[in-house]
Amino acid sequence: MKVTMMGKLLKVIKKCRNQGSYLVWLVSYSLPYIPKIALVMALGIVDTLLSVGLAIILKRIIDGAASGGINGEVILIYLGGVLLSMLIGAISQLISTVLNEKFSFGIRKQIYDKIVRSYWMDVKQYHTGDLLTRMTSDTEIVSEGIVVLIPTIVRLFIELIITFFTLFYFEPSLAVFALVLAPISCLICFILGKKLKKLQIKVQESESKYRSFIQESLSNLLIVKAFANENNSVERLGELRQERFNWVFKKSKMSLVSSAVLSLSFQLGYIGAFTIGAFLLAKKAITFGTMSVFMTLVNRIQAPILALAHTIPRIISVLASAGRVIELQDMPLEISDRTYIDTTHVGVKVEKLCFGYSDDIVLDNISFTVKPGEFVAVVGASGIGKTTLIRLIMSFIHSAAGSIQFINNKGESENVNAGVREFISYVPQGNTLFSGTVRDNIQMGKLTATEDEIQEALNLSASAHFVQQLPHGLDTVIGEKGHGLSEGQAQRIAIARALIRKSPLLILDEATSALDEPTELKVIEGIRSQKPRITCLIISHRKSVLGYCDRELQIDNKKISENIA
Repeated sequence: MKVTMMGKLLKVIKKCRNQGSYLVWLVSYSLPYIPKIALVMALGIVDTLLSVGLAIILKRIIDGAASGGINGEVILIYLGGVLLSMLIGAISQLISTVLNEKFSFGIRKQIYDKIVRSYWMDVKQYHTGDLLTRMTSDTEIVSEGIVVLIPTIVRLFIELIITFFTLFYFEPSLAVFALVLAPISCLICFILGKKLKKLQIKVQESESKYRSFIQESLSNLLIVKAFANENNSVERLGELRQERFNWVFKKSKMSLVSSAVLSLSFQLGYIGAFTIGAFLLAKKAITFGTMSVFMTLVNRIQAPILALAHTIPRIISVLASAGRVIELQDMPLEISDRTYIDTTHVGVKVEKLCFGYSDDIVLDNISFTVKPGEFVAVVGASGIGKTTLIRLIMSFIHSAAGSIQFINNKGESENVNAGVREFISYVPQGNTLFSGTVRDNIQMGKLTATEDEIQEALNLSASAHFVQQLPHGLDTVIGEKGHGLSEGQAQRIAIARALIRKSPLLILDEATSALDEPTELKVIEGIRSQKPRITCLIISHRKSVLGYCDRELQIDNKKISENIA
């Protein structure tokens, strides 16, 4: 029993710490926007003061009319105040909209920056659809909480204080009565808010699953159609939509219950205030003008209390979404610690390297050296660890033991880290082109590439002829994953993208698998002809390519052996 109570206590403490860390994170993100957020708050406070002032002016108008006199000047002041209030509201809304957009984009940009600079394996544990949900829906909720919700809460508190003391000045008992039900209502809302947080997390998780399925099925539409899975995919989408709908419905019901409880309590408070006012008016203890002030200000007291209570579920949603965003922010950054050795000629030295996914060892204590300028083939059965080895060399993943160093002809060396990708060109398996023009895709390898450099890369990759025949040549627009090109054409553009970097180390991971043999050999010959001669690691199952390599590295049974080609 004591252990159980201690466990519950530790959970409560952990939750409190989490909420505190979320708030600290929210505040730190808000610092650059504090001046504009303060301006929105100031406009809200001015509007509140103006509203109270209008209530008092209205009292004078009504009392004057009851006495048989109408003061046109006061009426004009009242109308001017109404127009000013409308103007302030419009300006505040405009500033909030612009600020919300900038703030949400700022968070998205920082998250995106964190994702692209974090370890590849850490990022891959999240589905792309989930990452998109966190970067869009969750950041929007967080942004709205900072830009809209916090200024609203501050304004409502100030409005409550000003209105209460104004009403207290006219009738203390009425002011106190207006607040009687507030603590009870807020307590009820707080209790319901804890349940709302759980439901909000479920809503966001279901949104992630929904988006993930859409993104994945559309990216693999060819597979869906190839296996005649259209109906099943549509049904699955319907199931995920229904799952999300159920969580949204449950959350909405909980929110409605909370709103209904609050509305009922405040309606009772308003009726009570009206009864007291009517009683005082019947006894002629107050004027009709004072009665109008009572009713206006009672609403002005209850409205912020009601609004504050309603913000509790929204605060819960903000904290829940902040937690999901912070989870991405907590991913460690890649180590990029370049020593800047001379990279004119670069080789690779691997010593006692071990790696495994979880407990499954893929590479066990392997060692080899690729000298600068060598062409080395990495061969072995499918799934044996060839691509894993390349990912280790590229610092996409990290070994459990052993070392990888980049060496040159001067005896200098550099340990593997994210920074070494600056002198490596890489052509991965599959179609890795982006939507845009052919030129855009090639220039990803070198953003400042000249026309002559682009043409050279096209010639070396055996792409020049087919690119010239495209409708707009280099400026032909292709779709996602190179839609509009054949697999072989897309693969050659990817090779051109790598070659334009003129890196001293080139890695080809089944990069010529979609090419016919004559074209493949032409590409390999083009790569070998580069001056100074580059170092090349080639993963290929084709014997024709192996004939161009100086050596073969054979991976088998988690070990590596070398054969003279």
